[in-house]
Amino acid sequence: MPISEGDSVTISYVGRLEDGTVFDTSDEELAREAGVDEEYPERSFKPLEVKLGSDRVIEGLAEELVGMEVGEEKTITIPPEKAYGPHTEDRVAEYDRADFDEMIGDRELAEGFEVETEDGLPGEVVDFDAGSVTVDFNHELAGETLTFEIEVLAVE
Repeated sequence: MPISEGDSVTISYVGRLEDGTVFDTSDEELAREAGVDEEYPERSFKPLEVKLGSDRVIEGLAEELVGMEVGEEKTITIPPEKAYGPHTEDRVAEYDRADFDEMIGDRELAEGFEVETEDGLPGEVVDFDAGSVTVDFNHELAGETLTFEIEVLAVE
């Protein structure tokens, strides 16, 4: 029976950037080979379970799953607009260095330093000097065209 909105779907997948770099996968061995496991050492690489319509999966992937059936495989390309959106400058903020240092306490500031707003929005320090700190709150995959190789394993 074809997948429809509201179904719970389990898929195996490999996500790649346009240059072929693996950025995510459900395959533990591939995760090790690609170094994805080092980036996310606490993560368990296993098939993804998602309920369509719950906003727990990017729009382009959810759209492509509709109509597929158990055992079906597909390679799909998803533009930024249907993935994590475009990278926008309005999601890059500048803060006073002294205020920022007070906020992070004893932790050492460096490029790549990860922060989170009071609302839970994650960001990454992309630049800093003696007077200011620049934080990028765009998703790390914003602006990227993504390719997924997927296989539907189960549908409920």
